[in-house]
Amino acid sequence: MEERVLFLINKFQSGQMLEAEKTELLLFIEDHPDAVSEEIFNLLMAHDLVHTNDDEINISHHKWDSILQKIVSVDQLKYQQKPPISLYYKWAAAAVLILALTSIFIYKIREKSPVFTTDIAPGGNKAILTLANGKKISLSDVANGDVIKEAGLSISKTADGHLVYHVMNEDQSTGGNETNTITTPNGGEWQIHLPDGSDIWLNAASSLEYPLNMSKSSIRSVRLKGEAYFEVAKDSAHPFVVETEKQKLEVLGTHFNINSYADERTTRTTLLEGSVRISSRTNLAEYGILKPGEQSVLSAQGIKINTVDTDESVAWKKGYFMFNNEKQESILRKISRWYNIKVEYADEEAKDVMYYGTVSRFDKISQVLHKFEQTGEVRFEMQGNKLIVYKD
Repeated sequence: MEERVLFLINKFQSGQMLEAEKTELLLFIEDHPDAVSEEIFNLLMAHDLVHTNDDEINISHHKWDSILQKIVSVDQLKYQQKPPISLYYKWAAAAVLILALTSIFIYKIREKSPVFTTDIAPGGNKAILTLANGKKISLSDVANGDVIKEAGLSISKTADGHLVYHVMNEDQSTGGNETNTITTPNGGEWQIHLPDGSDIWLNAASSLEYPLNMSKSSIRSVRLKGEAYFEVAKDSAHPFVVETEKQKLEVLGTHFNINSYADERTTRTTLLEGSVRISSRTNLAEYGILKPGEQSVLSAQGIKINTVDTDESVAWKKGYFMFNNEKQESILRKISRWYNIKVEYADEEAKDVMYYGTVSRFDKISQVLHKFEQTGEVRFEMQGNKLIVYKD
């Protein structure tokens, strides 16, 4: 219960709380008031915060009212009407719960301070473009405007860090197998607008190889390493194919995310819109059809399809990390790619600590890690670009 409540609180504080999650929190408080009260009391007792004169748990009416009004205002802005009285009482219970748990956060912040000999800024727009002739261009170093013209195409970098392809002369465009490759390092990301009108967001430590002659090919085929989010332009005459090391995806026009990092045991494809066909490259008879809101997980055991919260899969594209009962080891692999760090575990048990919640990708690493330390499960030491993880 504590983990789920903390997850919901994080969603509210980050402004990402869904209506279904808001309802879940309210119903839980309404249906299990005694369990909630007992849980709060146990948490406070566990951290020695139950004292008659302890200001940290002295929830004044003024503070209670201000938080209550802040929460209720979310509904007022959306529906432009005043919630019924019963809703105020439900939100009041939620406000008390949030304040009680916040007091525990305050206590833990005072109790320990992280060890950071250095701090690391978040990643940003960084990528290398490799042209068909082998020439490499650092996109973060070139000025906005035209990067190069080749094979009837104009390749330009926009002010907001996107790479855009425009067809200048259809007759001059290449008829061969020439390709370009865009590669992001650890701590980098980039958006590409392909000649066919498709948009692709490339996550850190990833690469995308794509042909220059999309208009002349019967199949629009690209190769992905790492992770990318795709918004494929509809073209029924030219199917769009994404190949990774372990799978092949076929689509006519849709929105989806693929996570295919080499250091992950599975390849995950999440569909937001349209329909796609997933097949294993090692077993052609192994395939699955995805519908919106579903995710395929390709592993050594085959393809498994689950219904998921798509927000979690595309959170990186929107500027934050989102964890839904995810292990510390998996979380830190994502963080290591974005902040370009190496992770070392002083205690192996720290790998299995589970988390719910959301964290901004634009905070410095000390701010991100401090939020994990507030759970009291782990602590970190940062030495240069090496992160040492301890289990508390």
